[in-house]
Amino acid sequence: MSLYINNIIRCHSKAFVVAVMLSFVIVCPMSAQPRRADYSKLSSMVRSLVTVERIASLGTLQKTGKAASDDCRRLCAFVQTESDSVLAANGARTLARYGDICIADIPIGSIAALSLDRSVRRIEAGRGIRALTDTMAVVTDALPAYQGTKLPQAYTGEGVVMGIQDIGFDLTHPNFYTADGSRYRIKRLWDQLSADTVGSTMYVGAEYTDEAALTDYRHSRDAVIQSHGTHTLGIAAGSGYDKHYRGMAYDTDICLVSNVVSDDVVFIDSADLYKYTYATDALGFKYIFDYAESQGRPCVISFSEGSDEDLRGDDVLYYEMLRRMTGPGRIIVSSAGNSGHILNYIHKPAGDESAGTYISSSLDNLTMVLQSSDDFVLRIIAYGAEGRDSLTITSRKVVDSSDSTLTLTAMLGGARFVVDMTAYRSSVYPDKTAYDFYIEGPDRIGRAPSLSLEILGKESDVELFRTGATTFYSYGDSPHFRSGDNTHGINSPSAAPSVICVGATSYRKNFRNKDGKNVVVDWGAGGVRAAYSSVGPTVDGRTKPDVMAPGSNIISSIGSYWFEKKPNELEFVVDSSYFNGDKYYWSASTGTSMSSPAVGGIVALWLQANPGLTPDDVLGVISRTSNPVSGHDGSHDNLCGYGQIDAYRGLLDILGLSKIESLSDRQPCALNIYVDRGRRLRISAGEESTEEMSLRVYSVDGSLRYSSVLKSGQREWSVDLSALPDGVYAVQTDGADRALTGSTLVRLKN
Repeated sequence: MSLYINNIIRCHSKAFVVAVMLSFVIVCPMSAQPRRADYSKLSSMVRSLVTVERIASLGTLQKTGKAASDDCRRLCAFVQTESDSVLAANGARTLARYGDICIADIPIGSIAALSLDRSVRRIEAGRGIRALTDTMAVVTDALPAYQGTKLPQAYTGEGVVMGIQDIGFDLTHPNFYTADGSRYRIKRLWDQLSADTVGSTMYVGAEYTDEAALTDYRHSRDAVIQSHGTHTLGIAAGSGYDKHYRGMAYDTDICLVSNVVSDDVVFIDSADLYKYTYATDALGFKYIFDYAESQGRPCVISFSEGSDEDLRGDDVLYYEMLRRMTGPGRIIVSSAGNSGHILNYIHKPAGDESAGTYISSSLDNLTMVLQSSDDFVLRIIAYGAEGRDSLTITSRKVVDSSDSTLTLTAMLGGARFVVDMTAYRSSVYPDKTAYDFYIEGPDRIGRAPSLSLEILGKESDVELFRTGATTFYSYGDSPHFRSGDNTHGINSPSAAPSVICVGATSYRKNFRNKDGKNVVVDWGAGGVRAAYSSVGPTVDGRTKPDVMAPGSNIISSIGSYWFEKKPNELEFVVDSSYFNGDKYYWSASTGTSMSSPAVGGIVALWLQANPGLTPDDVLGVISRTSNPVSGHDGSHDNLCGYGQIDAYRGLLDILGLSKIESLSDRQPCALNIYVDRGRRLRISAGEESTEEMSLRVYSVDGSLRYSSVLKSGQREWSVDLSALPDGVYAVQTDGADRALTGSTLVRLKN
């Protein structure tokens, strides 16, 4: 079973990007001669847009004698400038600002002129984000943590805003009400694809700000073809309704942004295509944080989407904007990616004659990025029915070509191929040159004829990064072209220093579906690192992921509007619920998309304990309290980060209770401990105890507030705590059976 949804992916070649963008050109007349731009200030996508605009304008000039521009098309971009006036003078509109970096809506025809202004230091935009999950066909039972049975009873996310920016939200699912169905918990939705734009004040789409508007709208516009967000939201914050598939922070208020991924392009008018970029995603993060601030509440956002890291610097302002946007009570967690089980990276060190791999793609093109400070040679071999054909490209020839771009057409293996290679200074290591490599040929390129790529040059040190839908693979028993490893697979923006990057672990291999059929889906068991979970480092050498959480076969809510169009998915449904006369379903998915909202929900619990936590604070808690992943030695590395997150140990650390030497850092799994409405501590066991247990109650300042002995021969005990003031307390039990020993947080309140 494939791990990925088919996606329209971001391609890195200038030739390819220009060709795609030309298909969306809309010409609006103006009288000025098209101007050249300062390309050094523009990210690669913006450079391509300016190139297309100039070509279109010159073509119109030749035909009509008048220049043309794309003023009716607009781009959402990051702009580094302190001047709103220069933006306004060029027809641009400032949408958000953090210091000298803003998000702006810019007429495409004005980008060139804007780049020439001395006060503008950079204009950046990128596209091609994708959802990081498998299909809904991967289903199993949920872990106890997702059933709510291991959640600390004192912390449920109350008073915290859980933000999700994703695709495919079913706003009517009972999972987003309280467990008794009495209170609706979604407070806001900005649907960036909504067609209800009449009177909307939003940059794109529309917002829905009360229960009536949300439930009348029923689902995000893309929820007829997507269900990803319904599932991730359920993991982070679902109540479970009448089922035990409860999310991690089931008492939070919920704020949503339905953004755009590559599969959603069908909903976008071509004139609005460039309004949807990384900058628009950043506006989505700001929207959620702004809502939380208006309510005076801390907020954590989970983001289960991403795209490839690059060496062009397309994420420089994006990452800086995220750094400025986050802070005390403002946390972003994001999925690491699902490429850990495939080859992502090849390193040919100096001294080795060559390094190579077979290459293919599910598309008619494939892309890669290379990086080196040395001259090297690329050799492409096609293996056709009539024998082998090869094409050799030297890096020096690419650098010396006009605009440092070399485009070649060749017949290889009986098929026609177009190869494009562009050189530029690496944004990560300025002393190195980066190269975008693009090759176009027959559909499912690299299958017939098969292709290999080899890096040559004994004196050269070269890195090669897989991007998009490209596949590196070995062929049969051939000893050749077996280079590569699974590192350098972390997605953006998870690679950003200020974002908590989440990888996945696996616990179960099989499940029984709604019809009783046993289904085996094996990504490992016992808490091992899931093979698909992306492996670091980042392209600039930082350790990622930061933390791990269960991601394989996790049950949560799925969208009913999506499911209506997917009757073949019924085999993979685990359960169903009736609510307000309609039927809703519970299924599961696999991927780091599932891990991220789990961590997001846990961070919400932590924010309830300390609303002022910063991203660095959260990383500190993670580093001190995470558990080693099964089969891993517990060291901080690019496979598992600091280990698997532990919600309970994290709370003890945040509250300072971990300093109490006699307090356990795990809960007693054989006991149920809670406080009833009469402020009595209730303790129950599955069977009568054969020996006495000790009981101690501590306040968060570490003071012992109560102690006693729980008599043997009982299954239930009750302790009056009404004399204690309101607050959070740690209850420690110690028994002869390890399952009776541990601590639990409880809360006393009127």
